[in-house]
Amino acid sequence: MGPGGRKGPDLTVGAIGPTLIAFMLPVLGSNILQSMNMTANMFWVSRVLGEAGVTATNNATQIFFMMQGAAFGVTMAANILIGQAVGAKDEALARRVVGTATTFFLFLSVLIGVLGGIATPHILDVMKTPPQARADAIAYLRVIFAAAPFTFFFNFVMMAQRGVGDSRTPFYFALLQVGLDIVLNPLLLMGLGPFPKMGIAGSATSTLIAQGTTLLMMVAWLYRQRSVLMLRPADFPLLIPDLTIIRTMLFKGTPMALQMTVISFAAATMLSFVNRYGVHTAAAFGAASQLWTYVQMPAMALGASVSSMAAQNVGARKMDRVERVAMIGALYALVFTGVPILILQAVDPFVLQAFLHADSPSLPIAVHINAVALWGFIPFGIAFILSGIVRATGAVWPPLLGMLVSLWGVRVPVAWFLEPRLNAEAIWLAFPIGSLTMLALSWGYYSWNGWGSWRRARMLDLTPSADAPDVNLGPPMMDESEAIIAEEERELGIPFGEAAEGATGG
Repeated sequence: MGPGGRKGPDLTVGAIGPTLIAFMLPVLGSNILQSMNMTANMFWVSRVLGEAGVTATNNATQIFFMMQGAAFGVTMAANILIGQAVGAKDEALARRVVGTATTFFLFLSVLIGVLGGIATPHILDVMKTPPQARADAIAYLRVIFAAAPFTFFFNFVMMAQRGVGDSRTPFYFALLQVGLDIVLNPLLLMGLGPFPKMGIAGSATSTLIAQGTTLLMMVAWLYRQRSVLMLRPADFPLLIPDLTIIRTMLFKGTPMALQMTVISFAAATMLSFVNRYGVHTAAAFGAASQLWTYVQMPAMALGASVSSMAAQNVGARKMDRVERVAMIGALYALVFTGVPILILQAVDPFVLQAFLHADSPSLPIAVHINAVALWGFIPFGIAFILSGIVRATGAVWPPLLGMLVSLWGVRVPVAWFLEPRLNAEAIWLAFPIGSLTMLALSWGYYSWNGWGSWRRARMLDLTPSADAPDVNLGPPMMDESEAIIAEEERELGIPFGEAAEGATGG
């Protein structure tokens, strides 16, 4: 069975613990591979260009995350609509969504790429990028913006494959993309062999080439597998945008886009605080942040997994099982986040030397940052699990409000208020304080019965009806965002929800 036809597991039966681990591993593997791109970039840039290059890369990466966040919600909404159509065995609807989404993302990515390239110096000035790193950051970020169409479509196709139930193929192509990036990065950065010496722009260009090449190979593979995601010449009229589909993508994607934007903008704001202390502190923070990415990964993968399990069990009306999924997921988050933190604390100086020279004045600063801030990812991980359970039932706004409070009501104000008294120490302390606030709010909403309306939320059942045409498409594995869309479409009566409901007997 091709990528379009891989069936997702039934998460409403069986032992929760082993099922959760097995479901999490491919997601975790893909996340690790994607983060290896940034780590490879940071490693080579630090070796060739030093602290100024590390600072430039870190500043540009934060802007890149904000760019992705702007499109994340709409991307997820499009892929969720594809997943619903596949679950209802409605291939015609899936192709309509693919056609409209392709045209929409082409326009959006070109617009963001052009405007971002023009505004790059002004964006970095707003972030107070240190002068020593400004020129490199501009060169790096302009290549990133030029690559926007490839980046958007790469993520779109990867996520769409998971939407139709195939999680292995995206992992294999992510492995190919990371391998290409790791090989090309030093060649273009230093101009080895026949390759031109591009400096820091070469680091960004290697990612552009790796993503573009992998995207073309992935599309060719999907065409060969006759995937529902690929439009053929007879389907080209579907590239004319369907305004109803666009409206649905925009309306449904807004909460998820807001969440990504809140996180990215808060991270950029905290980075602007760090940049005030010069290139050594900024480089130290950039190196420490590389380790934070990996510390968060188990909780992020667990969050996606518990959301998928919760979504299916809510649909099956097994709320007692949803509660057990939440508790086991929280326990796993405690263990899988806590153990890596203990290991990193023991070997911190040596691991950080992958990004900073042993005699760099930034190295002891980075060690201190981790000593203060690293443990805060334990409450963050547990909070992420609880919020994922709640969002999976369709209650999207309370977790978003909780994040707003913890980031903009606590983390950023704490750093701003204490900085005159504690200097940079206030910034490091703000991270665990914000995470503890997020855990308190998430646990309060999850456990307080008076607020427990999320337990009564209904999920749209995507199981196809017996008389639906069989197009050899299995039901998608539902994540937390799919749960959000399903519930909202049931309430609003949007045509795509009605189509799925009609297929299920609604």
